[in-house]
Amino acid sequence: FYSCPKLTTVDLVGRIHNTVASLHLESWRNEMKGEINRINHVLRNASALEKTPVVRNWMGSVIRLLDRYKVEHKAMLKEATTLLELALWKANLGDNEGGVIEREGVR
Repeated sequence: FYSCPKLTTVDLVGRIHNTVASLHLESWRNEMKGEINRINHVLRNASALEKTPVVRNWMGSVIRLLDRYKVEHKAMLKEATTLLELALWKANLGDNEGGVIEREGVR
């Protein structure tokens, strides 16, 4: 970007917008959108020599934030899966105990 002194905006294209839209929490989506849009405010005030490092730092920031939310999302899924397994296990135990009691009552 050293040869682009008039660069003032960056428009992201591709799957990043789908990824952001699929984030679990609205606060995550809002923070990601804010971080993605931040570059356009920063570039307006950056000198021609600052543009490349500014864009590099911004890209790293977007990637780190997205990676953090992916890790948090996986942790939430793991917790939800564990709770579901426990609930199914408890329900199955309740069904089995009821069956034993019913059979004993018939004798």
